[in-house]
Amino acid sequence: MNLAVITMFLSGYLLGSVPFGIIIGKTLYGIDPRTVGSGNIGTANSMRAFGRTGAVLVLLGDALKGAIPTYVALRFFDDPWITAGVGLATVIGHNWSVFLRFKGGKGVATTLGVVIVLSLLAAVAFGAVWLATAAITRYSSLASMLGSAAVPLIMYARGDPLPYVWYGIIALALVLWRHEPNIRRLILGDELKIGTKKTS
Repeated sequence: MNLAVITMFLSGYLLGSVPFGIIIGKTLYGIDPRTVGSGNIGTANSMRAFGRTGAVLVLLGDALKGAIPTYVALRFFDDPWITAGVGLATVIGHNWSVFLRFKGGKGVATTLGVVIVLSLLAAVAFGAVWLATAAITRYSSLASMLGSAAVPLIMYARGDPLPYVWYGIIALALVLWRHEPNIRRLILGDELKIGTKKTS
């Protein structure tokens, strides 16, 4: 592995580590999302903390920090393993940010940003499953998990490169891992729905 590849991985991790939820919250709204609702720094909790506009800004920031390094790797390295690995590095950065003492979010928007570069059809499938699940259940967490599950299935079905399929599988595993508290709350019936705020 040469210096350029190592630099690309580190750059992906560092960009992924940028906590747009906190930056946007504190800069534009004077609110730290970690003190509101679920305490997460991602899009769903940003909706509770900042409203729709703030949530969209966080979504775009988190998605772009996954998409940009992945796109650069795709353009400059003729190796799908490197491209997928850089994408995964951005998700790891978001989930375990060096700027937040290796804490972070759940990686859904950043994962989606990577998928947009790797397989646009898989990204569309994610969006369709997310929207359908959210509309029916009003649970963003469940929508995120089911949308993430659609990604490797679509990638495999359409014959995308094996490293991309593995990215989808590992990204799904990370999403499920980071959503473990949400899964427990879903089972207990205590999960927050979209548009509701935590009252206790």
